[in-house]
Amino acid sequence: MDGRIGRVISRSTVFCLGLAQLISWGVSYYLVGAFGERIAGELGWSQAIIHGGLSAGLLVMGLTSGAVGRLIDRHGGRTVMCLGSLLTAAGCLGLAFAHTIAAYYAAWLCLGLAMRLSLYDAAFAALARIGGSAARRPIAQITLLGGLASTVFWPLGHVLAEQFGWRGALIAYAGFALLTLSLHLTLPTVSARPSSDAAAAKPVVTLSPADTRFAGLLYALIVTFAGVLNAGMSAHMIGILAGLGLPAAAAVWIGATRGIGQSLARLGEVLFGAKTSPFDLNLVACLVLPLCFVVGLAGGASAIAALAFAFCYGAGNGVLTITRGTLPLMLFDPKSYGAYVGRLLAPGFFLSAASPLAYALLIERYGAAAALILSGTLALAMLVSAILLRARFHSLPRS
Repeated sequence: MDGRIGRVISRSTVFCLGLAQLISWGVSYYLVGAFGERIAGELGWSQAIIHGGLSAGLLVMGLTSGAVGRLIDRHGGRTVMCLGSLLTAAGCLGLAFAHTIAAYYAAWLCLGLAMRLSLYDAAFAALARIGGSAARRPIAQITLLGGLASTVFWPLGHVLAEQFGWRGALIAYAGFALLTLSLHLTLPTVSARPSSDAAAAKPVVTLSPADTRFAGLLYALIVTFAGVLNAGMSAHMIGILAGLGLPAAAAVWIGATRGIGQSLARLGEVLFGAKTSPFDLNLVACLVLPLCFVVGLAGGASAIAALAFAFCYGAGNGVLTITRGTLPLMLFDPKSYGAYVGRLLAPGFFLSAASPLAYALLIERYGAAAALILSGTLALAMLVSAILLRARFHSLPRS
């Protein structure tokens, strides 16, 4: 851990929070990717209805984003994230016993609030409240384990569903969610006093109101489109790979390499990124994504191309997850991190809410290749925003 903050945010807290992220993402956000086909097959519902559940959850995340951010700014992350653990377990149990569309969507509304209370954005705000502008390293570190969520829980969900059915698997998921309660309890109840080394760190630059709005716009565009892609790929990557011509079993395992790409890229940032500006990291990640979607179009004809697509998308998305948390530390006041960033994230949650359903309809009508073309277009828009953000703000001193 960065020596400047070792006495402020402990290694055990970072590890526990990272493990909690792995579990929380796996049993909530990636749930529909693991069980969507099975749920649709048993209940006779369309893919639009199934993936609409995740969309409803993301809509709740958008509606509550600012309020959750303010709660963390005022009270810290411990109570907020513990509540997220309990609601995640309740949502998984709700899905396990759902037999009607109304019950299914009610469970997803519960999961939506749970995700906003427990996933990365809540964790990043909690760490920013503890460590201020020096929270960059812990933010990167907790994403290492979290990046393995799809790699662990897609195959694990497949195995559990084979043995116990998708309902039994979801009951097990509720148990996993409860395990995160003890992990979230390792967060301090109040923000710690900065160490003398942390206090000596360079202050974050105060931007003019016009620059703050411009930076906020570019940041919001990047995280919004990244969220749309992440929602679409989380729900449909396996289906897209299968739709391009890969066998179903191969699509599952190749899709799971996305998580390996995420974690390896994040490990590289943790080990070697201390002297690299988040603006540069953000630009590189946004450059990788359009290229990986081009490679993905050949995924049905070549397993190697499919593997490269899944791995490289994971790597690019993995770095973007880190810069999603670290860029605001350089651009905005850490004291209001949760509230301000929460407002900037809200549009992304709203559009991400439509992403699984939109991708499902697009794939159903035009095929898997059309989904990759749309994704590549969004990735190009992110690249343009990243170029503008770096050009205008890269000269800011880093804390």
